[in-house]
Amino acid sequence: MKGEAEHMIHNEKSKQEGHIWGSMRRTAFILGSGLLLFVAFWNSMTWHLQRFWGASGYFWQAQWERLLTTFEGKEWILFFIGAIQLPTLFFWSFNGLLLVVDTTGKPNFISRYRIQVGKNEPVDPVKLRQSIRTVLFNQCMISFPMVVFLYPFLKWWGDPCRRELPTFHWFLLELAIFTLIEEVLFYYSHRLLHYPTFYKKIHKKHHEWTAPIGVISLYAHPIEHVVSNMLPAIVGPLVMGSHLSSITMWFSLALIITTISHCGYHLPFLPSPEFHDYHHRKFNQCYGVLGVLDHLHGTDTMFKQTKAYERHVLLLGFTPLSESIPEYPKKME
Repeated sequence: MKGEAEHMIHNEKSKQEGHIWGSMRRTAFILGSGLLLFVAFWNSMTWHLQRFWGASGYFWQAQWERLLTTFEGKEWILFFIGAIQLPTLFFWSFNGLLLVVDTTGKPNFISRYRIQVGKNEPVDPVKLRQSIRTVLFNQCMISFPMVVFLYPFLKWWGDPCRRELPTFHWFLLELAIFTLIEEVLFYYSHRLLHYPTFYKKIHKKHHEWTAPIGVISLYAHPIEHVVSNMLPAIVGPLVMGSHLSSITMWFSLALIITTISHCGYHLPFLPSPEFHDYHHRKFNQCYGVLGVLDHLHGTDTMFKQTKAYERHVLLLGFTPLSESIPEYPKKME
């Protein structure tokens, strides 16, 4: 009996090792193929975009120098406008449009792309008003002071309002580094907030919305807003000593992406929100932004067995994926 047990344990270990090595080989193949395709695409894309960037570069440099002249000696005002006001304007403009759909269910050509059919049709007005008050508090009392506090550090590190604008390639490199830093910091801070003690006292507030809408992307406990929303976005520009133009574009992009992730609609030609929407339904899956760390840590295994995973693609047509890949197959009449 003992010999058989040892033999079974040995076989089980061999199977596990084989599975691990098989996974590693598949991962290496996928990453290698993806890298080759990415390099080819990158060379083509950057050539075209660099031509545009170069052609318009003198124009933007001239406009930037005009702004510096206007705000000479008061560059902190320029920083406030670029790092706070413009990203906030983009956030509320986009969410304003989504809120029209959330509260009225119209226009139908947007509402038909709802992920969780039957939820928020329409959204609860009392719950919505409470959430908007929390979002405004987080922005005014936490986000704005943190970004203002960031200014002297950036000025000491490299001066965000320096005269020369970043080159196109440098901005792309910054964007890649910002995204990587955000993925790491958000994933691990988010998982930490799901630790029972922290979840009950802090993160549960954000998960009151099991069917999220765009504006609740910033609906969170103040501690969560600092640790999981603000720091992952701020650390990148601080590490890189970024120019204000890069910071403005990054903050605006980060706010738009988190809004899309929470919006509840899988709209054509926009990034898929299925990944994070599933997290709001199940709580213990899909903690990251890109999904890379979820794959490495195995926190997306349940998600990969669902219809939501099949729908987690860029929609290139106009047929809602909830119709082409329904949650449950239609019954035969």
